[in-house]
Order: sequence, then structure tokens, then C-alpha cells
Amino acid sequence: MTFQHTSVLFEESITYMNPKPGEIFIDGTLGGAGHATAFLERLLPGGRLIGLDQDMTALENAKIKLADYKDHVTLIHRNFNQLKDVLAELNIEEVDGIFLDIGVSSPQIDTPERGFSYMHDARLDMRMDQDAEPDAYEVINHYREEDLHRIIKKYGEEKWAKRVAAFIAEKRKESPIETTFDLVRVIEAAIPKGAREKGSHPAKRTFQAIRIEVNKELQVLEQVIDDAISVLRKGGRLGIITFHSLEDRIVKEKFNYYQKECICPEELPMCQCTKKREVKVLTKKPLGPTEEEIETNKRAKSAKLRVAQKL
Repeated sequence: MTFQHTSVLFEESITYMNPKPGEIFIDGTLGGAGHATAFLERLLPGGRLIGLDQDMTALENAKIKLADYKDHVTLIHRNFNQLKDVLAELNIEEVDGIFLDIGVSSPQIDTPERGFSYMHDARLDMRMDQDAEPDAYEVINHYREEDLHRIIKKYGEEKWAKRVAAFIAEKRKESPIETTFDLVRVIEAAIPKGAREKGSHPAKRTFQAIRIEVNKELQVLEQVIDDAISVLRKGGRLGIITFHSLEDRIVKEKFNYYQKECICPEELPMCQCTKKREVKVLTKKPLGPTEEEIETNKRAKSAKLRVAQKL
């Protein structure tokens, strides 16, 4: 398939990441290579881009799209939480920019057989890396009911999480829940009619929760911020685009922590910690899309960009 993906917050990302000739950038979520292409145009001459993605389809398409820059690009099939290992393998100690566009891409959603969407019938999958385990089928059919409840409540912020988990547990006693539409029907049965008729699709929150669990998205995000800051050189920038409040909260709290000079309890008369301020947050508030961008790309509506600079 052709990996057609519209890059969100494009101009904002280029402005705040501010790539310059000769610098080394990591695009940890290569996707459709839209941001990567713009970075490369500004990194030359003398610069280099390391592109990571856990989706082989994205990597194959990026290889084609970035063919004109092949002498300045290294493409690697890896999750961005392994960026420190990747740099060690490449004998690179520090980089000037790290960019992450978190979440599921349009081609993943729009390819029915990937099993991400409640709008297409397919086997439950939802893996960004199709060599990884578990998949959504495993989570839905083999996780304990109480674990499903916790995941759907925490990651989906679903009001009816307890009922959804209970209905899943009851249904799978009869036969496995194999497809996305099988799961949608269970969710619709669990959520009262009045609640189903309000707002977004009734399966949206549960599908989000299961996808986050399958891909360990929040755990990976927390880890990668620590790793990224540790390998940025002085003046380097870390930019992260998120698409829902759980992700944005992690980025906000992590950036605030690294910007603090002291983390001692307020009641102490003097600082006794060894904490040092490591970054300056360049975006006091997260940057969101313009009305014009939302009109042309509705999936950009919830996007937020935060950028920090290494001190």
C-alpha cells in the first residue's frame, strides 16, 4: 500500500525544531516522512537524519520518498524507545533534534486489515509493529476482566468501562471475540442506549484504550523523553506531537520536571537536592492546529505540540 499521511502542525514543527545545516536529527516516528523531508531540506549541506519507525510499511514508503536524500538518511525498523541503542550502534553520542509524532497514523487507521478502526471489519490486531506481541485479539480474549476494566477506564477514560469489561468477559465465554465489529457489537450492547446516542462513536474510547495497551504507548512515551533529553547536545530541541490528554499530560509533566531547578519539598528552608535545570520549555502552552488546518485535515483537531530545548 502507499503510505499517504498528512503531517500535522507542519509549519509549527519546522519553526520550533529549527533544523540547521550540518545538524543531526532523529525522526522517531517517520510515518509518511512529511516532517522528515522538511527537516532534511534544512539540514543540508552536511546534516543527517535518522528515521525510526516500527511499521515496515511506513519505512518502505519513506525509503522511496526520501530517495533523493539517501546519502544523508539512515532508516531503521525500530521503536523510538530504542533510540539510545540505535545511536550507540551508529557511534553517535549526541544529536541536535529529536522529533516524535505520537499515535496511530492515517494509513494504519484506514487499512482495514490492521484492525485499528471500529469503522472497518477486520481481525482484532492494532499492532503498530506487526512482529510484536500481544495483539488486540489477545488482550480482548485473554486479559482478566479486572485488567480490562482498568485499561478501558484509564486509557480510554470510558465512563462505562466496568460494564464494557463485564460484557466482553461474558461474551468471550460463548466464543472468542475475533473481529473489530464483534467487539463493536459487545461495546454497543454494554453502553446504555441514551449514552450511545450522545457524542462520538460508542466504541471510540474502548478502541483507543486497547490500542494504547497493545502498543504500550504511554510507558514508551515516558521512557523516551528521559532518553531523548539525555542524548541531546546543548541547544538541541525535543519536539513531541500528541493527540489526546493522557499523552499531553505526560509530556507536560516531564518537560516541567526537567525545567525545574529544585524538587525539594516546599517546607524545607534550603534546597537539599542535586536537581539541575536541564531544559527550557519553548512552548509555554501547547501549540494546536489552525482552523484552516482542521478544515483540510480533521484528524489534526486534537493535535498538540510541545518543544523543549536542552540547556
